[in-house]
Amino acid sequence: MKLKYYRREFKAMGTPCDIQLFARSQAIASQAADMAIADVQRLEALYSRYRETSFLSEINRVAAVGGSLDVDEETACLLDYAVTCYEQSDGLFDITSGLLRKAWKFDQGKLPEQAFIDELLEKVGWHKVIWKRPVLTFSVPGMEIDFGGVVKEYAVDRAAALCYTQGIKHGVVNLGGDIKVIGPRDDSSPWRVGIRHPRSRDVLLDTLLLYEGALASSGDYERCILVNGVRYGHVLNPKTGWPVRHLAAVSVVGDFCVVAGSASTIAMLKEGEGAGWLQELGLPHLWVDVQGVSGGSIATRSKVQTVR
Repeated sequence: MKLKYYRREFKAMGTPCDIQLFARSQAIASQAADMAIADVQRLEALYSRYRETSFLSEINRVAAVGGSLDVDEETACLLDYAVTCYEQSDGLFDITSGLLRKAWKFDQGKLPEQAFIDELLEKVGWHKVIWKRPVLTFSVPGMEIDFGGVVKEYAVDRAAALCYTQGIKHGVVNLGGDIKVIGPRDDSSPWRVGIRHPRSRDVLLDTLLLYEGALASSGDYERCILVNGVRYGHVLNPKTGWPVRHLAAVSVVGDFCVVAGSASTIAMLKEGEGAGWLQELGLPHLWVDVQGVSGGSIATRSKVQTVR
């Protein structure tokens, strides 16, 4: 029986998203997409820092006064994963570093005062948080946490898994460039996934052919300012308070989007050591530095390649 192709576009977590599925009927595909999108919206409602009603905002109101609160199992699992990333990155992947965005106004075109960065750094650092399931305690008033480096990728993985539970075996979930492949297209051919060049919006650095797995990317191009010809991106080192300035973009392929996403971010944060760290990690990857030099295990001249 020939499967029907179905595509749904929507917006979530501040970015354009889409789900493409092959199913026995439009109704089955639509039901699977509805379920996946509802879950993405649920996670956004829970963990958006832009919503006063979110659980994350509740956590940060407690953090502001240096208090404690109990968290649910899903939040606890996200915190556990963030702790693993913090440890694996020698403290560079730090969900308390979102506070630094107060210094970096990427719409103003000027650098922040070092004194203000230093003031914020006193309230940054996962080591200042006491995490003993299910109790989260902030030892320093004025701290914040931000799941920005974890939740979107986690949402991708969940959306794909929910589609699979509805009998979808061929499809792809894309939340703003963070991608999870449920399975190949209905004719067993791979999905073509383009990786954008960090300096040219309309130029593809590479095109990957994916049968399964996930792809996530990090870069200095999403939000940045140019000052005296120097680009300052939004990926901030939680130890210095300043943007990283070695790698321009990193893409990683893995079984799960949340792993690929954190790996690409950690590589950016490791700057000069990022390429070597990715090589040791062993996941398929591609990087471009600020000089335009590219490398990684899937860097190729062919521009189109298969990753299984």
